Amino acid sequence: MDTPVASGNHSHLKVTRGVLKEYTNGDNPLELHFEFNPTTITRSRAIEITFGEGQETVGGRDFSGTSEIARVAQGATVKAESFSVKILLDATDRMNAGDEDAQTKGVQPELDILYSMVEPKLQAADGATTLAALSPDAGDSQPYPSVLLFTWGQQVLPVFMTQIQFDVKDYLPSLLPYRAEATLTLQVIQSRNDFYTQEIQRMFSSAQQALGSLNGFQNTGDI
Repeated sequence: MDTPVASGNHSHLKVTRGVLKEYTNGDNPLELHFEFNPTTITRSRAIEITFGEGQETVGGRDFSGTSEIARVAQGATVKAESFSVKILLDATDRMNAGDEDAQTKGVQPELDILYSMVEPKLQAADGATTLAALSPDAGDSQPYPSVLLFTWGQQVLPVFMTQIQFDVKDYLPSLLPYRAEATLTLQVIQSRNDFYTQEIQRMFSSAQQALGSLNGFQNTGDI
């Protein structure tokens, strides 16, 4: 059974937390429930334009109607979406509530989870995973970074964590951190997988449903 890290939420408010979870066949997949949801999420999606020799114009190919859209779009490649998430890891509430783990370990376990998510590993039984990844006798199997599921409300995005950076704000007397700010850079795995397929269907459905109400609002001239 999965044992997620305590949320640190000791209020009576029921809130939805973001989750980052390892997608694996191995035992005890890594999982982190954000103690405090990010105040900002920066998402980036881009199209790269390339043309053959002698075909380049300013901004794109010439066209004179919608029948030529396919030709105009040749050489345009949608790049994988990436986004960054800044989260606060803070054990203060749990420490004040008498949580012994928080009082002795602070947020070091959460930071270890994040680091372990980018550490290449084998899909193996839980106890053998780290040793197998470090062993030169791993056989034909190769360690690889974790595929992660970033859950945010209705969105479940399959991602790789391409970078993690954290700034420790406060330490326990043992020099273990009990308050830190972590910045995670994630790249969406935009392939034919169940999670991304469902996200694309959700996105297009939401966009189509919005057309009627948005057009009606815009046609009134209201701003």
